[in-house]
Amino acid sequence: MLTAKSLFQEIIDDDESFQLFCSIAASGEAQGGWENARIAALVPPGMRDMAPKITRHGADEDKHGRIFNALLKKRGLEPVPVPPDTDYTMLLEQRGIGLAHDKLRRDEPLTEEDIIVYLAHSRVTEQRAADQMDMLVTYFGDHPELGKAIHMIDNDEANHLAYCHEELLRLAYAGHGRLIHHTLRESALAEIRVYRDVSLAVMSHMGRILRWPKAKSLALAAGIHGMYAYERVGGWHKMVDLTMPERRNALGGPPTPAPAF
Repeated sequence: MLTAKSLFQEIIDDDESFQLFCSIAASGEAQGGWENARIAALVPPGMRDMAPKITRHGADEDKHGRIFNALLKKRGLEPVPVPPDTDYTMLLEQRGIGLAHDKLRRDEPLTEEDIIVYLAHSRVTEQRAADQMDMLVTYFGDHPELGKAIHMIDNDEANHLAYCHEELLRLAYAGHGRLIHHTLRESALAEIRVYRDVSLAVMSHMGRILRWPKAKSLALAAGIHGMYAYERVGGWHKMVDLTMPERRNALGGPPTPAPAF
C-alpha cells in the first residue's frame, strides 16, 4: 500500500535518493539562515529589540542545514546540486513572496512593513515545515539514523512557528492588522502553489532515481494535485490563523547546539 511512511522509507533506504533529499533540505535551511541573518542586521531602529530573535531564527536554520549535511557525511555521501525546480525558497521569491534577496543584500535599513512581510512569510512557511516535521516524528522519531535529528528540528520548528504567531499578534494589536491579514493571505495562496510544484518536481526526480513504475508516479502526482485542491478550497486558512501560542518568547534564549551524528 502506498503511504507517506512507505514512500519516505523508500527514499531514505536508497543512497542516491537520500542524498538528493538531504541536499534539498540542507540548501533550503542554509538559505533561510542567510535571509534571517541579513534581516537581523537590517532591522529598523524602532524594532531593534527583535534582532536577537531573528538572529536566533537564522542560527537554528543554519544548524538544520549542518544536521542534514552531517547525515549525508555519516553515510559517506556528499551534497549534490539542487535541481532548480525543487528550490522552494527561490521559487517563492520569484513569485514575490517574502523579502527580495536584492533588498537584503543592500546595507539599507528595512522598514516596519518589511518586517511584517518577513514575519507573515515565515508564519506560512514555518507552518508547512512544522507539519512536515510532525509527520516525520510520527513515522521515524525512533529511527536509529534519523530520529535524533528529526526530534531536534521538530522542536525548533515549533519554536519558530510560536515566535511568528506571537510577534504578528503583537504587531496586529499595535495597529498593523490589515497589512498582516493581507500579507498572510497572499503568502499562503502563493505558497500552496509553489509547494504543489516543488512536490511534483521532487517526486519526479525520486521516481527517476528509484525507477518507479508509471502507475505509481501518476498516483503520487494525483495525490499532490488533490492536496493542492483541498488547500486551495480552504485548507490554506490553517496557514493564516493567528493564536497566542503556549510557547511564549520561544526564541528568547540562545540557540541550542547541534549534536554530533
